[in-house]
Amino acid sequence: MPVYDLKFGGIRERESGAEIAEAAFVLPLVFMFLFGMVWFGRAFNIYTTITSAAREGARTAARATCATCAASACTWAGTNLPCDQEVENAVLAVLQTSRVDKSHIQSYVPASLATPTFCSAPAPPGSCTAGPTTAITICRSVLLNPAALTNPGTPEQCGTVVSFQYQWGIDVPFPSYPYYSRRQITLSAEAESRMQN
Repeated sequence: MPVYDLKFGGIRERESGAEIAEAAFVLPLVFMFLFGMVWFGRAFNIYTTITSAAREGARTAARATCATCAASACTWAGTNLPCDQEVENAVLAVLQTSRVDKSHIQSYVPASLATPTFCSAPAPPGSCTAGPTTAITICRSVLLNPAALTNPGTPEQCGTVVSFQYQWGIDVPFPSYPYYSRRQITLSAEAESRMQN
């Protein structure tokens, strides 16, 4: 039944729940959009954190302790380079700063390191090992520019590569979702750094 509107001098129809129907349609979409923004923001934060952590680990593994400093008790293969424990600690410190759980770290060996090419002498003998307490892969004395093998005039660039994967899970908050389960995302981090004498 039409109602006369004195304020506007016209007739307006009664709105029989149209706002409720519109809200029931729009609010879930808005909620999903906001949830997606939060989820993507956290995934991006984790990705940048693990990338920074790998970079810090590679930098730590490639930098020798200073010649005039007291010798560190933890060195790698008789050199003045830090041992694997110190490299792992550098990685974990970055993860801890952003409150990224280290228990989600998984082993990851990039395709380029499946059969690594190590630097020739006088560089220390190369190796790829897992961290002492985590699955972080630490490769040392790796040839960073394989073009040096085919071009005799190109000097070798020796360095370190630190790599790992991080598995992050998220619960989809819609129980009626047809494939409801905990969604897992695996993010890979790899960084290299030239060795310094």
